[in-house]
Amino acid sequence: MGGMLPTARTTTPPGTLNRSAAPAWLVMLLVCAGQFLVVLDVSVVNVALPAMRSGLGLSELGLQWIVNAYVITFAGFMLLGGRAADLFGRKRIFVVGLALFTVASLGGGLAQEPWQLIAARTVQGVGAAVLSPATLTILTTSFPAGAARTRAIATWTAVGAGGGAVGGLVGGVLTEFLSWRWVLLINVPVGALVLAGAARWLTESRQRTGRRLDVPGALLVTAGLALVAYGIVQTETHGWVSGAPRGAGAARRGGGAGLNARGAGAKSARVTPGGVRLRSVSAANAAMVLAGAAMFSMWYFLSLYTQNVLSYSPLEAGLAFIPHSLCIVLGSKAAPRLMHRLGAKTLAVTGAVISGCGMLWQGTMGADGSYLGTLLGPGILMSLGAGLTATPIASIATSGADPADQGLVAGLMNTSRQMGGALGLSVLSTVAASRIAGGHDPAALAGGYGLAFHVGAAVLLGSILLMIVALPRRHAEAAHG
Repeated sequence: MGGMLPTARTTTPPGTLNRSAAPAWLVMLLVCAGQFLVVLDVSVVNVALPAMRSGLGLSELGLQWIVNAYVITFAGFMLLGGRAADLFGRKRIFVVGLALFTVASLGGGLAQEPWQLIAARTVQGVGAAVLSPATLTILTTSFPAGAARTRAIATWTAVGAGGGAVGGLVGGVLTEFLSWRWVLLINVPVGALVLAGAARWLTESRQRTGRRLDVPGALLVTAGLALVAYGIVQTETHGWVSGAPRGAGAARRGGGAGLNARGAGAKSARVTPGGVRLRSVSAANAAMVLAGAAMFSMWYFLSLYTQNVLSYSPLEAGLAFIPHSLCIVLGSKAAPRLMHRLGAKTLAVTGAVISGCGMLWQGTMGADGSYLGTLLGPGILMSLGAGLTATPIASIATSGADPADQGLVAGLMNTSRQMGGALGLSVLSTVAASRIAGGHDPAALAGGYGLAFHVGAAVLLGSILLMIVALPRRHAEAAHG
C-alpha cells in the first residue's frame, strides 16, 4: 500500500543535542538509504518466493511465513523502536537497527533450511522496526522547521514509496540473473556502506526524559499477533472448527497480556490515552487494518500466479508489476490534492471501491490468462485504489488527535497497516490452500489464487462499510495539502 506513514512528529523534541555538522545532502542520503532498504524488503522477496520454495522445500502455507515473519516483527516492534531512538540516541539506534538488519540479511541469504530463513526474516523485521523510526527522527532533528524540513520529509516519503514500488523488479532481476539468495544478500554491501557513513557523519541526538521502554508489551503483542496468524494457518490442516481455537486461545492470552503491558508502558510514557480513543483515530485504525488485510496480499498472490500458472520467469514477473507500482505512486501523489476537492472520507471510500473492483476482476483469472487480458487492467485498479486510500485514512486519524499525540497516532497507523497485512496474508493463504487442496496443476492453482482475491474483496467491502459509517465527515485537511 505504498510508502510508510511518518512515525514521529515533525517538531524538534526538547533536549535535542546539536544538529549534524555533516552536509545536509549527506544526512539525507544516509537516512533515506536506510529507509529504502527497510521498505524494499517488504516487497522484494515476493517475486523470489517460487524459487525459495523449490530451493528450500517450503510448503504452500509455509511460504507465507517468509513474508509474515518480517511483517509481524516489523509491526510489533515499531513503536518500541521509535521510543528507543528518543531515549538512547537517534544515531545509536539507527546504527544498531541497520547492523541487525544487515547481519540478518546475511543469515537469510546463506540459509540452508526453511527455519533458518524464517528466523533470519524475523530478526530482519526487528532490525527494520528499530531502524525505520530513527530515520525520520534524524531528519526532523537535523533540518530546521519550515521549508527545509518539509522538503526532507517529502523526500523520505518518496523514497519509502519508491522502495515498495521497485521491490518486484529488483527481486526479479536478482533472482533471474543471480539467485533468490541475492534478494537478501544485496542488503549486506549496501548496509555496510551506509553503516560506515552513519558512524562517520551522523551526529548523536536524544530526548532527555524519564520515560521508559515497554519491552514486555512489544514482545507480547508480537507474540499474540504471531499466534493469531499461526492459528489461522492451522485451520487448513485441522479445519476451522478445531484449528482456529488453538491459535486464537493462545493469541487472546498473549495479545491481552501485551495490551496490558502496553497500557502500563503508555502510562509511564505519559501518552494521552484519550487521544487514541477518539472516534477518528479508532475508526481510521480499524479501517486501515481491514484495508491492509485485503491489499497487502496482492503482490504475494500475483507473484505466485505469474510464475506458477503463467510460467513467467522472475524477471518477467518483476517487469509485469511495473504498471502496478507506478499506479500506487500516482495514487499516493494525487491523494492530497483530491482530498481538498472530495474530502478525505469520500476519497478513502472511493479509493477502496476502485481497489475492490480490481480485486473482483482479478479473482476471475484462470489457467489460460494473459498479461493484457488478466493482469494489467485489474492490477491498475487495485494499485491506484490502494494509493488513493491510505493517505486520507491517515489524514483523518492524525487530524483528530491532540498535537502531543501525533507521533503516537502515526505510529499506530503504520502498525495497524502492517498487522492487518500479516493477518490478511494468513487468512487469504489459508483460503487459497483450501481451494487448491493439494492440486498443483495450473487450473487448481489459479482457482485458489482467484478465490483469495474474491475473499480479499469481501474484506475490503467491510473496510468500506466501516469508513462510511464510522469515519467523521469533517477534519482539518489543510496540513496535508
